Amino acid sequence: MKKKSLGTSVSLVAAIALLSACGDGADSANELSVITFADAGWESIRIHNAIAQTIIEEGYEMDTDTTMGSTAATVQGLRDGDINVYMEVWTDNIRDLYDESIESGDIIEVSTNFDDNVQGLYVPTYVIEGDEERGIEPLAPDLRRVDQLVDYPDVFPDPEDSSKGRVLNAPSDWAIYDDISTKFETYELGETFNLFAPGSDSGMVTDLVRAYDAGEGWVGYYWEPTGITAKYDLTLLEEDEYNQDQWEEDRSTEFPPNDVTVAVNQHLPDQAPDVVEFLENYETSSALTEEALLYMEEDGLTEEEAAMRWLEEHEDVWTSWLPEDIAEKVVNAIK
Repeated sequence: MKKKSLGTSVSLVAAIALLSACGDGADSANELSVITFADAGWESIRIHNAIAQTIIEEGYEMDTDTTMGSTAATVQGLRDGDINVYMEVWTDNIRDLYDESIESGDIIEVSTNFDDNVQGLYVPTYVIEGDEERGIEPLAPDLRRVDQLVDYPDVFPDPEDSSKGRVLNAPSDWAIYDDISTKFETYELGETFNLFAPGSDSGMVTDLVRAYDAGEGWVGYYWEPTGITAKYDLTLLEEDEYNQDQWEEDRSTEFPPNDVTVAVNQHLPDQAPDVVEFLENYETSSALTEEALLYMEEDGLTEEEAAMRWLEEHEDVWTSWLPEDIAEKVVNAIK
């Protein structure tokens, strides 16, 4: 198995950019020596990267790599051709940018990876219901909605400011950061809460797990599917049903329904048509994605190891995406 590192390769990106700048030959499949995937910083995109990379390397005998960056930077890399494949575009989180990229022809949407997802502000379920087994009494039994949080700063204390509670936002370089910030203002949570942005997804997880294990109050942004939401009992706080006009005005509704798509650079169908045909068939679900993420949470596997176990346990799913001869090559390689 000749898999390259799934880490960032600056020299590789530079080489691909140079090929793109050279003109007509850049569209030739023969000149695309490596297919580069976007890593925008969360675990599920890395899982799907690893699944697709394994299939491409073992089945289509092409090398792959990944480039890490913020959502904005990786989408721009996809538009420019420095990145070839984006396995998890949360389209409504970047609706204007995504539509512009599609309409300009810079990128092509090839499939919907999954569309049964949710996101928003979560609390541990014991905050509302308690946990008899752990001896935890309900901390806020009447809490149901995001706009009620303003009355509960004492349940979610800010460790750095005892006069207020704390809501955990997404990292500041994530597209969703601005949406949560706007919600915080719309619901006037600043009267009793501070809004804190962690540096990374791992920072969010560390903060949540620490509070959960201690049975303390915690409220912050998260989404499904993730290993965390599969492992821990969390409750999504309610908001008004999604309404596009209201959402665009002040974000005072549920998040819009989100098709999580697979997108490719405009030149990839010419450079690697067989690979694009495979990606056109790529389709999972939140449950299938969480299964792989749970391998990481419960068994301490890396993204690559979790992807490999997922491939072994769901052969019926992914072989349906592939021609029979390609599927057979991958099956033989991962045994």
